[in-house]
Amino acid sequence: MTTGQPPVELLKTDISSYRAGNTGIEGVTTFDSGIAGPHVAVTAVVHGNELCGPIALDWLFRHDVRPVRGKLSLAFVNLDAYDRFDPADPFASRWADEDMNRLWQPETLGGGETLERKRAKELRPFIDSVDLLLDLHSMQNATAPLYIAGPLAKGRALARAVGTPALVVSDEGHAAGKRMRDYGGFGDPASEKNALLVECGQHWEAASAEVALETTLRFLQVTGAVAPDAFADELARFPVPRPQTFIEIIEPITIMTDNFRFTADYVGQEVIEKAGTVIAYDGEVAVTVPEDRTVLIMPNRRPVKGQTAVRLGRLIAGS
Repeated sequence: MTTGQPPVELLKTDISSYRAGNTGIEGVTTFDSGIAGPHVAVTAVVHGNELCGPIALDWLFRHDVRPVRGKLSLAFVNLDAYDRFDPADPFASRWADEDMNRLWQPETLGGGETLERKRAKELRPFIDSVDLLLDLHSMQNATAPLYIAGPLAKGRALARAVGTPALVVSDEGHAAGKRMRDYGGFGDPASEKNALLVECGQHWEAASAEVALETTLRFLQVTGAVAPDAFADELARFPVPRPQTFIEIIEPITIMTDNFRFTADYVGQEVIEKAGTVIAYDGEVAVTVPEDRTVLIMPNRRPVKGQTAVRLGRLIAGS
């Protein structure tokens, strides 16, 4: 599989003026309307090499966006990794010690020696207080942006309400650990808490910053954090949202050996027509698709043992 580096079209945003925050947690700023309502949060740089999220948060700060009800928080998550971003080696700063988006379960949130575990423990009280979360991410490959809405109907409903991006993926997550969007009440069908993770496009393509901003503005409208007609001038420059397609993940493929390789240069969102088609080898074991018209979601172009290689999905009927 191709491992060449895509061009870095985005500049790293200077977030130094936002690092102190106002909550006692570095990188976390909360604005309180003083009127009853949900705590809405937008988070960025769970992975330090994903540049579109800080661009969107910087826009909100510079435009003095404030909630009309409830609270609005803007948070930069993995500061250690973001500090290390180097456009000459942009994959290297995805995390400092380990993946920040696999730590959201009690056994890893209790603390630990890695920089990410220490930071997750520090952030936990803040995340516990959030009712509605939008977590901004980007992808290795230049494919259409998509939501990761989790396995529950409430996640898909929130994605449908926001309306863009047009592709919504419903999944259980990764064998390596829980994502922030699946933590606590976000992943509980009995809780009113809800969360979306949006993959805005390839990590460093200019278009990903536009997707991050549009999605953030529409999310703030839908959650009631801002007035329904807020950002009208800014949103007018974006196309009308297209009808959404919903993909249910059948299974994630976890890499079991140090010799994983795909059989073709998959970038994601390919449809494999026939069940049983071999798409990769993990050591000597063939990896096949389980159904006709299986959709490949976010194949990993830098496969590492224990990580997810690709997610195999099916179109949800009626979507």
